[in-house]
Amino acid sequence: MQTISTNFGTSPGKAELPLDFTGAHITQGASSAHRLYQALCEIIVGGLVKPGEPLPPSRTLAKQTGFRRNAVVTAYERLIADGFAEATVGSGTFVAARIPARASEARKPKVTVEAPRQGAFALGCTHIDERALQRFRGFVGRRMRAFGDEHLHYGDPRGSRELRVAIADHLLSARGLRCDPEQIMLTSGTLHALRIVLSAILKPNDQVWCEDPGYPTARKTIAHCGYRAVSVPVDEHGLRVARGRTAATSARAAYVTPSHQFPLGVQMSMTRRLELLDWAREAGAFVLEDDYDSEFRYDGAPLMSLAGIDRLQRVIYMGTFAKTLFPGLRIGYCAVPEQLIGQVAAARAALDRFPATLMESAVADMLNSGAFAANLKRVRKLYREARDALATALQDASDGHLSVPVPSQGLHLVARFDPAVELVVASRAKQAAGAEGWLLADTFSRARPLPGFVLGFSGHQVPQLVTAAERLAKESLIALRASARRR
Repeated sequence: MQTISTNFGTSPGKAELPLDFTGAHITQGASSAHRLYQALCEIIVGGLVKPGEPLPPSRTLAKQTGFRRNAVVTAYERLIADGFAEATVGSGTFVAARIPARASEARKPKVTVEAPRQGAFALGCTHIDERALQRFRGFVGRRMRAFGDEHLHYGDPRGSRELRVAIADHLLSARGLRCDPEQIMLTSGTLHALRIVLSAILKPNDQVWCEDPGYPTARKTIAHCGYRAVSVPVDEHGLRVARGRTAATSARAAYVTPSHQFPLGVQMSMTRRLELLDWAREAGAFVLEDDYDSEFRYDGAPLMSLAGIDRLQRVIYMGTFAKTLFPGLRIGYCAVPEQLIGQVAAARAALDRFPATLMESAVADMLNSGAFAANLKRVRKLYREARDALATALQDASDGHLSVPVPSQGLHLVARFDPAVELVVASRAKQAAGAEGWLLADTFSRARPLPGFVLGFSGHQVPQLVTAAERLAKESLIALRASARRR
């Protein structure tokens, strides 16, 4: 510790003032005034100088520390402003009689927040082709060089019209959804869109149908916003609308993933789609369509979006660039019925005013230039290869104990045990293998849970997936044998 001796003048008993300029409380590289302020705070809070004791004159402290006098004056002024010192005209500067509560070192919080892990099978990971990334860098650079006034004031709650026009064109060509750019609102993602839209169309404690099994994070978001998530079972045709009518007759909304049900991967049949739309019209309710991975179709043509069938009357369509480009972009969107434009825009403005503007134009450039479509084509091929490798490795290494249907769409697959297998088998195998992804049972709410895994394959290297699949299959067999011995 570097100690600086000082002379208090009026307090000869205090010949030295131990100012430490090297400890953890000092911001190295900061200005002299800031470091001196930190050192003085440290000794004041630490009780090395007492309330009411004088601090040395600025000239004296400047000479003894080697700092310029104006740095000492600035440090003293900040001590006074923050309540650590008091100045008396003609008498000098003194340690405050009452020192503000302040920890000399930051205390480590007892609560920790862990970021999602990104190992093999983690969901939400993506890959962006290097050529697309180069194009995106170029678009961002060009837009920054042409920095405009639109970034210097609050904007439209729905986001830039340029990107909304590009999204409208994309939805028409890719999903058969015809909508005006005025009906599109940019968000930071699907869950953000869900919060905004629900706040615009529902009252507290209103009921919302949710698929069971389904996307747990959406269910949590609905509940967190003060609405009641009502579980509606799913079968091989999708959401069982008749069961929903019975379970929640007064529901005002339904959250569904009709193109690729999460997690089971089934595609809602046309009969069920029309049945769901009939319910929405009769009940005066709205259907929230989460079309989270429709761009990743590997076999055959996808069904038209639910919003496309409905012509955007009772359906609110939600999409995102988190998977088609990358999650760090934090840009999603929703398309709303014309009758809801005003109230949804007002809800957005009340929540967080408007979207971030810097990246909007660059994303519009990606869509309009063809770079977005080219990237999708290339990564779709990578994801197909990853899907096939993962499914094959799981089936081969599990000796047939895991059923692994190969999905025709999406970025994850489901590996299931026989329904008679104990749920603990999957959880023990996953823990022992150190695997990411989800337990299939965790996606169920009220329906009888099934043993198995929900495993992401996008954004992961094939060798990494295969190795992790073999390890998970091995631990699954061990857990199965242990379960059999207990019976």
